[in-house]
Amino acid sequence: MQPRYRFYATILDAFWGYLNSDVIWDKYWGWSENPPHTPEEFHEQQFQELIDRINRKPFDSEAADKGTAFNEVIDCMIENRKSETVQVEKVYKVIREGACDETGKPLYYDEVQTNEVIGLKATYNNRVFTFPISLCREFANYYKGALTQQRVEAILPTAYGNVLVYGVIDELMPASVHDIKTTGSYTVGKFKDHHQHLIYPYALMQNGSDVRMFEYNIVEFNKSGIVVDTYTETYVFNPERDIPILTEHCEEFIRFLEENRELITDKKIFGGEN
Repeated sequence: MQPRYRFYATILDAFWGYLNSDVIWDKYWGWSENPPHTPEEFHEQQFQELIDRINRKPFDSEAADKGTAFNEVIDCMIENRKSETVQVEKVYKVIREGACDETGKPLYYDEVQTNEVIGLKATYNNRVFTFPISLCREFANYYKGALTQQRVEAILPTAYGNVLVYGVIDELMPASVHDIKTTGSYTVGKFKDHHQHLIYPYALMQNGSDVRMFEYNIVEFNKSGIVVDTYTETYVFNPERDIPILTEHCEEFIRFLEENRELITDKKIFGGEN
């Protein structure tokens, strides 16, 4: 049976962001005497970005590339394989040896590369990211034995017809689902309104796997690319509570899509093929 609509998890996040643009504007610019745009302008910007995402317009994002690169590095370590999409090189510790004069001013020094690996340099999309080896090992060891990049999908009945909800699970463990997030700024509960922790357990359940525990495993980097800290947000899927929430959000999104149908060139979202 052909679904009337097809929604992937992060497009529902984008729609949530559009619906809550006033809240988001207030969070980032409410204190500013000279904000870059008014709430109305920001709402319009969010609208256009949402339409572009629905239409799968290509966009260039260093933050997204960093997340993709880190994810692939971890998957390669879990599966003990080389990457076909990311160029990965080891970064070795370098020791400086030299001499100083009596005032402590360096006269000369040599740099000696040791055999100690301190990081992994990942090149993706012509961008270079370096991840500390301790961070990579922490994540890879945590997911030992995981199935990586598992596509899941399921039919969600709504008042407007069947919706195929789908997405790709980063790391699937026997008793838990994991999504890796990299961010430049973290606050507690950052991902509570995201939809991966609703769609993935729902899809697994509909396909006979009752895995309700969901974790967002988060790395926060500062502007220099240094790791600030790692965090975990845990959500437990409750079908009685969460399926109505997911259904309501999908129905609201359907109303939005139908109201703006003339702007949408992507046929997949309406259940077709591009």
